[in-house]
Parts: sequence; C-alpha cells; structure tokens
Amino acid sequence: MSEIKARLAQSEDFPQLIAMVRDFYVEDQIPYIAERVEPGLQTLLEQPSCGAALLLLDGDSVVGYITLGWCFSVEQGGRFVLLDELYLGPAARGRGWGRQALALARDWAAGQGAAVIRLEVNHHNAKAKSLYLSAGYRDDERDILTLSLNGASGRLHS
Repeated sequence: MSEIKARLAQSEDFPQLIAMVRDFYVEDQIPYIAERVEPGLQTLLEQPSCGAALLLLDGDSVVGYITLGWCFSVEQGGRFVLLDELYLGPAARGRGWGRQALALARDWAAGQGAAVIRLEVNHHNAKAKSLYLSAGYRDDERDILTLSLNGASGRLHS
C-alpha cells in the first residue's frame, strides 16, 4: 500500500483547497455558504492559533485535505483539536489513505500538545463513521446542537 504525506496549507493554497471544500460539501450534503465558509478557511490558513489545514499528497499531487481547529473543554482537560473536515478525492479512495489521513491528523495534534481529538460525522455517512470507529474514535452517544448567532439563513450542517 502506498503512503500519503501531508503538508501545512498556506494562503496561496486557498483556490485549490476551496475547490475541494466545495466538492466535499456537495458530496456530503453540506450547504456551501460562501460568505461563511470562505472567510473561515482563510482565517484558518492565516492564523495558526486557530488550527491548521493539511493538504494530503500522493507524491506532488494534492489528493485531499484535513482541517483541524483548536477548541476548549473543561471535560476534555482544556484545549483539544476538532478534526473539522477530512476529504479525499474520489480517485484517492479505497487505498487505505483515510486511515493514514487520520494518523497524520493525530500526529499533528499530538505534536501541538493536544491530548484529545474530537470529530463530527453526519448521520447519513455510515462509511466514514465506520472508518473513525475502526481507527479508535468512540461514539460518545451525544448529539451536537448548533445555534447560529449571525442570522445566517440555511442550516449550518445537514
């Protein structure tokens, strides 16, 4: 099995990264609201204190991405990482790279001093949930509830 690598995305990677974000949102039935998503991604790229975007590479070719954000929880012991998005393009699937991507995210988070990574998975995405569970994530049997504070129309997530 070949291995993927990762590198930190930079501001100049925004066009390529946002194109993959759009593809991911269509595929995972997430509303793409440009005025919310694009500034959020730009902030992530420009402010390392918010987290990081990792580009997933097969050689020199970008095949996907991971976004990781810093959060805080008393229950989790302080700062933790939210694995916000993980996307592999269709041609990069079925090679074991999803599991490798999770390991790359884990290594980044551990290297930054995080003790916990959390993630969200849409209820309709059983395949992704199966991958996460097999990689050691556990279902805390909780629901994530969201309240929009900026009056944005539409759902934040599907």
